[in-house]
Amino acid sequence: MHLFISQARSLLLTFLIGSFETGSYFTLKKPVRRILAFHLWEIKDFKPLKNFDRTGVHMSLDSTLKRKEILYDYDYIIVGSGFGGSVSALRLSQKGYKVAVLESGKRWNSSEFPKTNWNLRKFLWFPKLFCFGIQRINFLNDVMVLSGAGVGGGSLVYANTLYVPPEPFWKKEIVQKMGGKKGILPFYELAKRMLGVVENPKTWESDRYMQETAKTFGIENTFNKTPVGVHFGKNGIDPFFGGEGPERNSCNDCGGCMVGCRYNAKNTLDKNYLYFAEKAGAVIFPETKVSKLMPLGEDGSEGYEVHTEQTTSFFGYPKKIYKVKSVVLSAGVLGTLGLLLKMKEEGILPKLSKQLGQVVRTNSESLIGVTLKDKKADLSHGIAITSSVFPDEHTHIEPVRYSNGADAMNSLAAGVLVDGGGSIPRQLRFLIEVLKHPIHSVSLLNPIGFARRTIILLVMQTVDNSIEIVRKRRWIWPFKRTLSSTQESGEKIPTYIPIANEFARRLAKISGGIARSSINEALLDIPATAHILGGCNIGESSETGVIDLQNKVYGYQNLRICDGSMIPANLGVNPSLTITALTERAMSFVSPKEKEIFNFKFEKKWGVISLFGKVKNVVITTGARKNKPTPRAKNKR
Repeated sequence: MHLFISQARSLLLTFLIGSFETGSYFTLKKPVRRILAFHLWEIKDFKPLKNFDRTGVHMSLDSTLKRKEILYDYDYIIVGSGFGGSVSALRLSQKGYKVAVLESGKRWNSSEFPKTNWNLRKFLWFPKLFCFGIQRINFLNDVMVLSGAGVGGGSLVYANTLYVPPEPFWKKEIVQKMGGKKGILPFYELAKRMLGVVENPKTWESDRYMQETAKTFGIENTFNKTPVGVHFGKNGIDPFFGGEGPERNSCNDCGGCMVGCRYNAKNTLDKNYLYFAEKAGAVIFPETKVSKLMPLGEDGSEGYEVHTEQTTSFFGYPKKIYKVKSVVLSAGVLGTLGLLLKMKEEGILPKLSKQLGQVVRTNSESLIGVTLKDKKADLSHGIAITSSVFPDEHTHIEPVRYSNGADAMNSLAAGVLVDGGGSIPRQLRFLIEVLKHPIHSVSLLNPIGFARRTIILLVMQTVDNSIEIVRKRRWIWPFKRTLSSTQESGEKIPTYIPIANEFARRLAKISGGIARSSINEALLDIPATAHILGGCNIGESSETGVIDLQNKVYGYQNLRICDGSMIPANLGVNPSLTITALTERAMSFVSPKEKEIFNFKFEKKWGVISLFGKVKNVVITTGARKNKPTPRAKNKR
């Protein structure tokens, strides 16, 4: 019997060694791989196993294996089509690379956006409930996160506001190492031109209330009209790219920027970076999520396998696998961290820095508001954010609006404003305030008229505080690991901002309104942020960051990160312009594939070609590439 077992085991090992050589081992189910790999560990000199642990968990595809020559589907796959992904798609395509962009959300035409946010299937992104809209809402242990979905990422739902960050950002040591103002500001100027930044030309009643409130703090000199990416000119022209861009229409001040602009006036990424990326040959795959990222070679030196699934179908089918030489992760903080933390946990990308998920920032934000008592008031006209003030050296406040009838977000607003801190639980304080003002509290439960009568206050700070994002089982869904957050080290994020609450109270007094907290602050004592940042921070080494000064991931080749997760500070302003500019900078370090870079006429006219990278013996060709690559949809699983 013992002899029989030994012979059987020898045959098994012979088969398995052969399966390594042919690559068939990797097609086996994970439980089978674990059992077989456990026995193979007894063979001390079996080199391919150096990238597997004793349980058979895949560490990476060992480059020493005898495999056929890899047939790549693309030179670059970009995961995500937001500000970082869109910039990457354009610049890499211009440099001659075959580029695919994978976006989990849907592709939208202007006329397809919902008229109001009551159309939840078109407004919210929650595929499990068949909601395939543009607004994501995620609850972590310590913060509620708002972000975007769809081709164009956050630009579809953001408030158009494009600030250069204030001085505290530029004084950061790592920013100085990146070149400081002198080295980075030229990329901000390029980003401004591509995004069509102009000063908001109009102010409204809510702006007057902001000005008057600012006077009570003695900071009226800080009031300013916002720099925004919106077209305010004539209809039916290309106002930004000298006729090479898409035709646009003028803003009609409907206030619907954050529900999706139905009038072709908002400068979303599909009207600039992505528009030209497709002209240059990039291919965009909407409704496609990356489920696994596997290196070819121990450190990705031979590229990556990108496993995808469809986000809008049952069980993720059809599922596909792409082989690609390089990957740019631009899936936003939660998307990028979610994928990388999972890959590290499963042993697929074990060399990722220990800093992964550390020092995640919320822009030190708070969302509060004021609802006017006058039921005839109408504050819904204008663009989403028209002005801002700086009540102190750290704090920045903007008035935000939704369009008339877009009242669904009232469900995230509490009836009264409640301070945090102290020994009394915030929930108890909220109950006390409700009992003090029962009529107001009950009346504000009625959402009708919320958008017309409410000034939402978006509060941002430059102060340094952070959380850590991890994967763990949560009580709300203990059956699998999902993203969560902890605050075990560093300065904790604020659950309320005293000067912001005081500003809201004074604004309420001036406008004849009622100051309100967000429901997450009042009942859960956690803030909300529309601008989560960090987690894959830029650092000088893997001990201080996840990516280097050129956005390359430490521990792996051919892998870059270009989205909000790279931002190394609380900006205190809306971060979209910074993400765009820093991605422009990152792409400038990528050498062209061939000795030819395709540029558009407007770029030559702007005199910005030198920002695309210092490369020698390269011919600059004006005009778009005509040879669009054909998508390869093989390898279904």
